[in-house]
Amino acid sequence: MEKKDGEKKQIPLRLSARLYTEIAAWAEDEFRSVNGQIEYLLTECVKKRKG
Repeated sequence: MEKKDGEKKQIPLRLSARLYTEIAAWAEDEFRSVNGQIEYLLTECVKKRKG
């Protein structure tokens, strides 16, 4: 069964404590959750790659 565009896939992700701290601070500055910030950054990278 295929995933629809609106559905989200959960994946385990391991980050160093330092990277997590940096992303958490960035997320707070932009009023996002850490998860939301990671998703935003990955989305932007994919767009840039395709662009």
